[in-house]
Amino acid sequence: MRFWQVFLASTGLWLSTALAQTTITIATVNNPDMITMQKLTPEFEKANPGIKLNWVVLPENELRQKVTTDIATNAGSYDVLTIGTYEAPLWGKNGWLVEISGLPASYDLEDVLKPVRAGLSYQGKLYALPFYAESSMLYYRKDLFAAKRLTVPAQPTWTQAINWARQLHNPSGGVYGICLRGLPGWGENMAFITTLVNTYGGRWFDENWRPQLTSPEWKRAIGQYVELVTKYGPPGVTGNGFTENLTLMSEGKCAMWIDATVAAGYLSNPKTSKVADKIGFAKAPVAVTPNGSHWLWSWALAIPKSSKKVEAAKTFIAWATSKEYIELVGRTQGWVSAPPGTRYSTYNNPNYQRAAPFAKVVLDSINTADPTRPTLKPVPYTGIQFVGIPEFQAIGTQVGQFIAGIVAGRSSLDNGLAQAQAAVEKLMKEAGYIK
Repeated sequence: MRFWQVFLASTGLWLSTALAQTTITIATVNNPDMITMQKLTPEFEKANPGIKLNWVVLPENELRQKVTTDIATNAGSYDVLTIGTYEAPLWGKNGWLVEISGLPASYDLEDVLKPVRAGLSYQGKLYALPFYAESSMLYYRKDLFAAKRLTVPAQPTWTQAINWARQLHNPSGGVYGICLRGLPGWGENMAFITTLVNTYGGRWFDENWRPQLTSPEWKRAIGQYVELVTKYGPPGVTGNGFTENLTLMSEGKCAMWIDATVAAGYLSNPKTSKVADKIGFAKAPVAVTPNGSHWLWSWALAIPKSSKKVEAAKTFIAWATSKEYIELVGRTQGWVSAPPGTRYSTYNNPNYQRAAPFAKVVLDSINTADPTRPTLKPVPYTGIQFVGIPEFQAIGTQVGQFIAGIVAGRSSLDNGLAQAQAAVEKLMKEAGYIK
């Protein structure tokens, strides 16, 4: 065969391969674990040469807004969505997501933690695969606590946490007593605040869907929260969400932080944390009840019905949530960075156990978080840090803004909660929950 014939033949082969290549667009959040997944794109594309990955990485609030709009309007901008335990059952019920079925035996679905699988299902059908799962916990600076001769029990109380914040607050020394979410959003400040309300005995709604935001329990919890963040927290708290507080804690500027268990690996990694050897771990504090004191969440990968590339998308999400992917991260990024909270095999792995001193607290927290019993009193909803109804995105975000207003001094505690109560009551009446 002459040279030009060989050249044309090889060019034709290359062109047919290029034309056959499928590009899938993935919408995800700018959390450290997701950024690691993006960094490992070449590994996936090498193993799956027919699939190319296009990433859209967004801050949490923006991701929620764009993904929700896209799927509700059937726009089809994305082939893989990063969603959570709030969206998966609701969107599965609406018929917006592709059911996850037909996974290879090697995927070992039974290895995925049962509470996590249940949280991503509707009527026994699975609609997303968990990339990582989390509860919430207390992070604290062992060195600062030791210097004050303070001891943290495995299960602290809020009374203890408040006293510790008071004693350890040292802004002139560059350390704040406590860091908590203040950025308004149903998945930002209200995720933490709802667990605080829960453990103080409060609830979003009574059994007849009447809002309870002016109850003594809400007033006590929000009053405590406002005092903590304004007296013992960093300045500009209403601009601080998960990511901002993670940065503050990893730079050694917080004596305590109560937030997602997924941060444990980042804070324990000397490559990403200046205080990696000084971080202690304990369960989230409790007040009058342990019910709902720590949340259950999973960032998971789902496929919208609007995708035209379902098979390629399935191939990707099965890879990104597999045992093999976790091994890959452990091998290339260090076991402390392995995606947590999803698989029993991770917690049985000696490499992970050695690298993750927080593993037992995280696993216990996930296993004891019960979305069916989120409060002390009966409620008509499921969900710990959210209420599992479609209206909650709007409700949670609106209430989050009212509470940020209280923190910023734009309204009093009583006025802010009265405004929030009126707004939620109006929305619930319009939605038909209250006659």
